[in-house]
Amino acid sequence: MQRCYPPVRESAFVAPREAVLDLYCQPYDARYPVICMDEQPKQRLSETRTPRPAQPGQPATYDYAYVRQGSCTVWLFVEPLGPWRTAHATARRTAVDWARQVQAVVDPPRYRQAEYLTLVCDNLNTHTYASFYDAFPPDEARRLAQRVRLVFTPKHGSWLHRAEPELSVLTRQALAPRMATQAAVHAQVAAWAEDRNAAQTGLDWQFRTEDARVRLKHLYPVIET
Repeated sequence: MQRCYPPVRESAFVAPREAVLDLYCQPYDARYPVICMDEQPKQRLSETRTPRPAQPGQPATYDYAYVRQGSCTVWLFVEPLGPWRTAHATARRTAVDWARQVQAVVDPPRYRQAEYLTLVCDNLNTHTYASFYDAFPPDEARRLAQRVRLVFTPKHGSWLHRAEPELSVLTRQALAPRMATQAAVHAQVAAWAEDRNAAQTGLDWQFRTEDARVRLKHLYPVIET
């Protein structure tokens, strides 16, 4: 069957570095929310011996040995100016998985009234409009493509991604314990996101375009006159 991909908006193609940083400086507008997403693998581990909880005058103890139970993928979507985030765990990290995660963000009541969502992500080959057509029928894929504007961080410059510091917090606060099942990982990260949302914890991003022109001067082309 021949697929009919919708024309990609011209605004989906953005200049590297400065365009992403300029996007972060825009004021909050509920009609066009900016959401950053990232994902990472999580190794599932089970204990070989039952850990001992902490007792008065004695710290908790556990055996360094463990049993590998496979891996899963942790997905994080964060709206820095919301402030709001959501986190999930899936078995794989395919184009279909990415498309389904995006659909889960687009459809809930929070963004139902938005004109479209600007989704900032890195240059992974699954982060494309074509992934919607791999996961859904053409009508649904086109609907999602029209609701999402993709903006990419520059290659070798993913540290300009505002989702990365939030993912670091998630890793340190929620993913440190050993968890043997995907369900346990999902419950852990979902509870973490709920607590962060309840506390209205935001992201403090200070790196701006002017800073990039100084610190990243060696990356800009040299024009000889």
